[in-house]
Amino acid sequence: MFKAWSKFDDSCFKVEQISGGITNMLLKVTVKKGDSINEIITIRLYGPNTEYIIDRHRELQAIKYITAAGFGAKWLGIFGNGVVQSFINAHTLTPSDMRDPKLVAKIAKQLRRFHHVEIPGSKEPQLWNDIWKFYEKASVLKFDDGEKQKTYETVSFKELHEEIHDLQVLCDRLKSPVLFSHNDLLSGNIMINHEEDALYLIDYEYASYNYRGFDIGNHFAEYAGFECDYSLYPNMNEQYHFFRHYLQPDKPHEVPENDLKTLYVEANIYALASHLFWSLWGLIQAKMSPIDFDYLDYFFLRYKEYKRKKEKHVSMALSYLSECRNE
Repeated sequence: MFKAWSKFDDSCFKVEQISGGITNMLLKVTVKKGDSINEIITIRLYGPNTEYIIDRHRELQAIKYITAAGFGAKWLGIFGNGVVQSFINAHTLTPSDMRDPKLVAKIAKQLRRFHHVEIPGSKEPQLWNDIWKFYEKASVLKFDDGEKQKTYETVSFKELHEEIHDLQVLCDRLKSPVLFSHNDLLSGNIMINHEEDALYLIDYEYASYNYRGFDIGNHFAEYAGFECDYSLYPNMNEQYHFFRHYLQPDKPHEVPENDLKTLYVEANIYALASHLFWSLWGLIQAKMSPIDFDYLDYFFLRYKEYKRKKEKHVSMALSYLSECRNE
């Protein structure tokens, strides 16, 4: 891929780990010949066994259209367990950064742009297909570690099945618009260059056509970070600030109240779906991933939050649907 570098000595290459989430590792490679820097590239290494939960074919199909629309880094090459990309001169956000009102407005505007990317092929929403696939895989795991197996056996898959079914029925009634969605908008997938006033949405492993409510609700759930501190989940005023800049970036204060309410109901009911999606993902990762992270605990933290918020958000959605029917 880089023939001009093949004769360079190893000392010409400097490799640094710039981020390591709980799925992938990102490396920055600086290529220097003499006193001048020839180029800087990034290498994204997929975590082992991630193809078990990530549709790489879907990702590769979409990526050229996403980058052509001006998002993320330019792809330079693909290899067995990762990709080579151009370097983005920016730093990743932290969960607390995502709460900054100025950044909230920027993220909302960028997400609106992302939702207008057109990808050829099926435009069927993938959320429930993916959740049911995760459910099937998560429900038949066997752990070598005795303690993990004991913990795993405390999970009621009968209850989970009922929860997924009932939530899907309710979400379908909301008729949230289907748009091309990021589906994993956590802080580590958002980068900012303050000097250039540029914000980037990166990493499209889970991107697909999906419900608007899910992409936004999932983003709000990620305010809590991997520690799952749900005291950081945005309140109504904070969510409305996001919605205004998402719905009408040029005139955020002219968004009709009804549009704000609709998106509020959508985002919060689909945040419940986010908890189910990533809790099941956590169970599968507990078996498949060698990364030092307590994925089993992550399942329980997400599922516990789902149950804690369920009554409130389901009640709100039912009340909203009743009002719409009476109008």
